[in-house]
Amino acid sequence: MSSRKRISSALVGLVALVVLGWFGKDVVADSPSTEVPGASQSGLQVQQLSKLPPETGKTYQLIVKGGPFPYPGKDGSVFGNREGELPEQKSGYYHEYTVPTPGSKDRGARRLVTGGQDEVYYTGDHYESFVVVDTAG
Repeated sequence: MSSRKRISSALVGLVALVVLGWFGKDVVADSPSTEVPGASQSGLQVQQLSKLPPETGKTYQLIVKGGPFPYPGKDGSVFGNREGELPEQKSGYYHEYTVPTPGSKDRGARRLVTGGQDEVYYTGDHYESFVVVDTAG
């Protein structure tokens, strides 16, 4: 192959790479994020909403709709994170909501805690441990 043909082939290949790169960046930029809010900064395990107790999904839907909540004086109140299990944030960042426990005579131990950046956390043991909730799953 002559040097002229090699240079022409190389230029055609380079142009093809540039064109593919140009269109490829749009595909990558438009693809939906698969990151779950709260997962990377918390180090907590991620759990799909559908894998948690069914009452959790019902509580999450109430949060999305803005209520009405079963414990209006408590649901939506500021969660102080005194246990330090969630990433440190300024006061008022987190809010808690009751996840009803069937058969419990009071609010029970289960809660959803939301954060200001769309994070959702679940605790089934009254704040001793949390998982990050993947609300898409």
